[in-house]
Amino acid sequence: MGYLAIFFGFSCAVIWGAADFSGGMAVKRTNPYGAVIAAHGISLVLLLILAVIMREPLPPASDLLWGCVAGVGGGMGLTLLYRALAFGQMGIASPVSALIAAGLPVLVGTFSEGFPGILIWIGFALALVAVWLVSGGVGVKLEVDKLLLPLLSGVGFAAFLIFLDRGSGQSILWPLIATRVSSISSLLIFSTVTRQSWIPTRDSWVAIILSSILDSSGNALYALSAQLGRMDVAAVLASLYPGSTVLLAWFILKERITPLQMIGIVIALAAIVLITI
Repeated sequence: MGYLAIFFGFSCAVIWGAADFSGGMAVKRTNPYGAVIAAHGISLVLLLILAVIMREPLPPASDLLWGCVAGVGGGMGLTLLYRALAFGQMGIASPVSALIAAGLPVLVGTFSEGFPGILIWIGFALALVAVWLVSGGVGVKLEVDKLLLPLLSGVGFAAFLIFLDRGSGQSILWPLIATRVSSISSLLIFSTVTRQSWIPTRDSWVAIILSSILDSSGNALYALSAQLGRMDVAAVLASLYPGSTVLLAWFILKERITPLQMIGIVIALAAIVLITI
């Protein structure tokens, strides 16, 4: 895997972490469905303008369909993560989600691109330990309900990473546009059927716009990284995003994390790095 692909993967992680922090701040002021739908709507407009300016040719219909499938997973994953970030600690929800988002593409890559090495399996073992520690560790009652949203969001993100890689073989922007169309449509249908409010409040728009720009940039960087190298490695590199989320939560929100949970977060990030090697 080339250095440029690795650079794009790490850059995606930094930007995605900042996007998640902004999205979590938005959801503290509004509902998660509205935050994601609005953010993806802004992103759709920006991507369409960029695609026209750059005159990127339309890819095959199959690539657009893969993008649509990725968008459904990404939209639901982001909604669930924003909900977890708003009602739980940012430093806990983000790493748990990232572990799942990193692990599943590696399993898919095992079948499509070869069996992973021993370090990857060590990474998986550390990942299980990390999930236990961030949930409380020894002598602490495991609050499974607080882990459920991050776990499910990780599954959604994994689907996004896997299927976007399938759709971005020939172009970058149009598959991303397809993800936005499907995520907006699926979330609108879901929120309407379940009678969930999706109109953002006025004081949440600054955070929503910021998260939209950052998330779109991160998506493009991931697609470039996966296009230049292995999908599973790009996915794991991108899944380092909790690092910047935790850092921002610590600096801006002064969020307190217990020493045991901090150890779990460090082990979680170490596990992701081992999976990458």
